[in-house]
Amino acid sequence: MDTFWIKAIQLMMSLSILVLIHEYGHFLFARIFKTRVTKFCIFFDPWFTLFKYKPKNSETEYAIGWLPLGGYTQIAGMIDETQDASKLNEEVQPWEFRAKPAWQRLFIMIGGVLFNFLLALFIYAAILFTWGDSYIDLQKAPLGMDFNETAHYAGFVDGDVLLSADGKPLTRMGTDMLTAIMDAKEVTVLREGVEKTLTMPDDLMNRVLADSVRFADFRYPFVIDSVMADKPAALAGLIAGDSIIKMDGKSIAYFDFREEMAKRMENHDTNHDVLLSYVRRGVEYTTTLTTDENYQMGVMATLDANRLMPMVNQSYGFFEAIPAGISLGVNTLTGYVNQLKYVFSKEGVKQLGGFGTIGSIFPSTWDWHQFWMMTAFLSIILAFMNILPIPALDGGHVLFLLYEIIARRKPSDKFMERAQIVGMAILFALLIWANFNDILRFLF
Repeated sequence: MDTFWIKAIQLMMSLSILVLIHEYGHFLFARIFKTRVTKFCIFFDPWFTLFKYKPKNSETEYAIGWLPLGGYTQIAGMIDETQDASKLNEEVQPWEFRAKPAWQRLFIMIGGVLFNFLLALFIYAAILFTWGDSYIDLQKAPLGMDFNETAHYAGFVDGDVLLSADGKPLTRMGTDMLTAIMDAKEVTVLREGVEKTLTMPDDLMNRVLADSVRFADFRYPFVIDSVMADKPAALAGLIAGDSIIKMDGKSIAYFDFREEMAKRMENHDTNHDVLLSYVRRGVEYTTTLTTDENYQMGVMATLDANRLMPMVNQSYGFFEAIPAGISLGVNTLTGYVNQLKYVFSKEGVKQLGGFGTIGSIFPSTWDWHQFWMMTAFLSIILAFMNILPIPALDGGHVLFLLYEIIARRKPSDKFMERAQIVGMAILFALLIWANFNDILRFLF
């Protein structure tokens, strides 16, 4: 199946799950407080609906829309994107949203956000129970890291081992690592066996946001996959599985080796002798070989991150996975909130992405582990974005309800209707801008 469709199917599956759970949160609390739900719709359905069904003697119509921008639970007596104040001129009925106490309406409104967050915690716990957790320890990476141009500007050198940011240990690759470095005044690295402290430039965050290349990645060893008979490597005694770690006494990674050989060929270097250090079954050996006239050794290499890379593998039992999943979910939310401040910078606005960006984060081959990891992450994002105090979002309704509880009076229906219109305008503007950015990235 084409990569585009694999990503698209994963995106649609994930969004369907998230919208279903979110709207069910509203639906469940509405039913608990005996509030009538007239329609429960997955995705939006302007002009027409793909599917709809109303069970006999039921107050609720269940539907599936065609526009995957969200979904809605149409609650009787509530001003939202599905109905306006003009429909609320009749006498208040006891089963309407507007007839319920403020605290009940508050629970109905936060139900979607609450369920999305709980879904993320459940998925994270299930992932840890099923697959456990595996990562490469940053501080024990034998060859350190490769850095992009922005990192070099900040003082990092290829081969540096990341140790800490402002004294806080850096342990694993990811957004938490990058955020810690961007927020830090000083970062400590291990360079050729000596600890060095780097002072981070003030404009590092803006430069990182403008990057199209990853800030840092592991320097993978040159691991031999196969050796050609009667070629220099075979004659020097190298075999499949050997990991080349040094060339002429200097630490070297996979791409360094290729670049060095290409450089020798371009310069027509007459010296074909190479001093190699390699690891076989945990023991380091040294050998000298003479490359052929094309500066080739006669080997096929493979990028095998598990060889010589210090993997941390943690398995979880059922009762261990639950608190670990909760911790992972809370840390993910905290990290996302901390990163949100970067969105309000000039470069951050350019990085806003729409459905193309969201779809691109799913793997190009079907991987259930990654699918559920991304679904849990998106559930965290959906929960947080929906609780923002913007009219038309759940957070906007919550803001007005809190005002009502404190001031002991409701905002007028006319005000609520106008606020709803303003909120929808803001949301559609953000949606258009984010997807416009996707188009620009695709074209340029």
